[in-house]
Amino acid sequence: MILTEDADGDIAERAAESAQNVTAETYISALGRADADPRLFRYCAAEMSKTPGIADALAKNPACPRDLVAKGVAELSSAGIHALLEDLDGTTMSSVLPDALAGAAHATMEQKELIGELNQGLPDEDEVLEAVEAAEPHPERRMTLIQQITKMNVVQRIQLAIKGPREARTALIRDRNKIIQRAVLQSPKLNDRDVENFAAMTNLSAETLRAISMTRGFIKNYTVAKNLTFNPKTPLDISLRLLQRLTPADVKQLSGNKNVPETLRAMATKLMRQRNVGKKSD
Repeated sequence: MILTEDADGDIAERAAESAQNVTAETYISALGRADADPRLFRYCAAEMSKTPGIADALAKNPACPRDLVAKGVAELSSAGIHALLEDLDGTTMSSVLPDALAGAAHATMEQKELIGELNQGLPDEDEVLEAVEAAEPHPERRMTLIQQITKMNVVQRIQLAIKGPREARTALIRDRNKIIQRAVLQSPKLNDRDVENFAAMTNLSAETLRAISMTRGFIKNYTVAKNLTFNPKTPLDISLRLLQRLTPADVKQLSGNKNVPETLRAMATKLMRQRNVGKKSD
């Protein structure tokens, strides 16, 4: 790949001819390297984007410039699209990839919904006002944040969600746009306290609470697991699974909590009895 861009035309031509004899599997393996040369990305995007597996390999390597990934969007599988949605920072930093993703033929229904939200306009001002008021107690900073967010399109809000201050993330986690919520959860600035608070919020969408429960780095935190279980908006299948992790004191408290679904309360009562029987037999 390096020689295909050599200043000597004869060398570049011979290298290009040799490159055609390399198997697709070899290219895919090379594209997966963290230290892959930029010229490899450029060659594969320009010459091989329609070769099965190449577009996905480009998408899955965060070192690959996202503008190059856009050239092969039509060939991406759902796995390749998933990789781009898990790297919203890189994806939205590209000037062409968000728009190009609208042509992703192999996206799942959920992915198509998220991609569609990438190209939405400005947020609802009343919703921004409500979210920011809950996130920022200081009047002057609150007004500044409201003015900032209401003027931002989706891509700009994604960047704020990933790189902005805690107050912005706390407000944007309530954004009606699901891809904004996803961006908040991808922020490298998130800490345990942030996620614990999110897990307890009853005004978050069920999809966001499910996303928290499916992130290994979040759910290993006991307080996050507990808050999700006690949150009436958490999908029941998630709450029932997390119930097993709760301490006896928390299970007892949950069994009497009338805010959670009756099925969950009943299972908490059953678990409490089972544990008590086990203690007696010991």
